[in-house]
Amino acid sequence: MTNESYRKLTGWLLAGWFIFALVASSLHAFKTDASPARALGAAVATPLILFLLWYAGSAGFREFVLSLDPRTLTLLHAWRIAGFTFLVLYTYGILPGIFALPAGWGDIAIGATAPLVAYKLANPRHRTSFILWQALGMADLVIAVTTGTTARLIHPDGVSTAAMTVLPLSLIPTFAVPLLLIFHIIAIAQARRWPVQQAIAAHAGTKAA
Repeated sequence: MTNESYRKLTGWLLAGWFIFALVASSLHAFKTDASPARALGAAVATPLILFLLWYAGSAGFREFVLSLDPRTLTLLHAWRIAGFTFLVLYTYGILPGIFALPAGWGDIAIGATAPLVAYKLANPRHRTSFILWQALGMADLVIAVTTGTTARLIHPDGVSTAAMTVLPLSLIPTFAVPLLLIFHIIAIAQARRWPVQQAIAAHAGTKAA
């Protein structure tokens, strides 16, 4: 398959994934007040596992993934500035602080800095800083998922994260979070190759001279 074929296939898979998350949420498939929220955890983990298996097992898909623009992948995180919504919901007692505060402030920090990182750091000269930012973005999402699914275990009598298991908020853990984690993974994989790519380009330039 060509990169264009993978692009079309990936587009259809993303559309199907979103529709599945939307329909499942509308049928209350993830609705629960229990902790840990196993269905929600599975909704986050399953796309990640499938992506990693596909990436590891298919050279063609891996080539397509590594050809994506790291600036675009990074800039897409800018929408995470909407994490202030978690802070608002915490203020009104709809979400617990143990989840909403780190998730909200973490998303705001990543979303606010995404444009700067995309346009200034997404290049081989700033490889270490770029990878560090991507790792911090992943840590923010992992912490959010962990605290969101275990909040009631930590504070049994506190506010639950039940609001995150129904629409519209359920689309965040069932679609947005795993997709953004995948973007981070791709960007880091690309950045790890930059020194190699520079060496190849320099060698080609020397031969041409």
